[in-house]
Amino acid sequence: MPKSENQKLRILYLRDFLLKNTDEDHPASVPEMIAALEKQGISAERKTIYDDIRLLGPEGYGMDLIKTGRRYFIGERDFSAEEVRLLVDMVQSSNFITLKKTNELIKKLEGLTSASEGKLLNKNVYVRNRVKTMNESVYRNVDCISDAISADRPLTFKYFRYNVNKKKELRNGGRLHTVSPFALIWVDQNYYLLGYNHDVSEMRHFRVDRMTELGSIDGPRIGKELFRKTDMSTYTSKVFYMFTGEKTRVRLKFAADLADTVIDRFGTGVILVPEKDESFTVTLDIVVSRQFFAWLSAFGTGAEILAPDGVREMFRDHLKSILNTYE
Repeated sequence: MPKSENQKLRILYLRDFLLKNTDEDHPASVPEMIAALEKQGISAERKTIYDDIRLLGPEGYGMDLIKTGRRYFIGERDFSAEEVRLLVDMVQSSNFITLKKTNELIKKLEGLTSASEGKLLNKNVYVRNRVKTMNESVYRNVDCISDAISADRPLTFKYFRYNVNKKKELRNGGRLHTVSPFALIWVDQNYYLLGYNHDVSEMRHFRVDRMTELGSIDGPRIGKELFRKTDMSTYTSKVFYMFTGEKTRVRLKFAADLADTVIDRFGTGVILVPEKDESFTVTLDIVVSRQFFAWLSAFGTGAEILAPDGVREMFRDHLKSILNTYE
């Protein structure tokens, strides 16, 4: 039988066919493999297919190619269907990924499974009607920030927010921020840059999708010693919803049934001190802000600020101002 011009590509096309079309519930026969190759202009005999299967399998290339009766399927893959489902959920829940990019990524993730598994996955995929960033350049921003960190260069950029007309308004009077970048943080479904702000000489964070006109300047970065002192493992738990404020050591009291909630927020390293009245206290370094007060308010009488008096008074004034709105 004469060989076609694509004969050297035969085993690659066979591998693609098996990955795309087979799984435990959908094994393929040798005649089906021969028919699939013929669609690519490649002729093959049964013996040739058996040889290719042996080369692709565990004894050769290492694919988990399983035989069941006279049929074959791919068993273990780089990503299981459950793992792909998890990745899809993460993409869907992320605010910083635009709607367009969400759909593109989900389509690519489906390609990590067999076609039949991908169809089942697609039936259960819903791009939820929730807030998605409107800034398509966020991916370029991430690359620019990563390159600046690797090259030890400060960044310059403008920062904006949306007004009631959904138009961009530049902050800082439209002037450039100069920041030495140190880390990218993903929290509350958004990407943030943590860096040393040259204008105010302190560590600040910025939402990546609110940055525009990024550029780098000659290094080196400054603020490295301050960054080394930053505990990244607890940074986001102390800065509520990434709003800035003054870091203060705060003593809090919670009802006993809120122990899980406190541990979820501050980690398993938090020290819970049991009290006699079926409550517990914690002492934490907190960035005090309205968002911290909002979080605390959700627990009603189940949470209380014990100290310091200044923060306790701030919280009381915060609650009074809300009450006054409804009087």
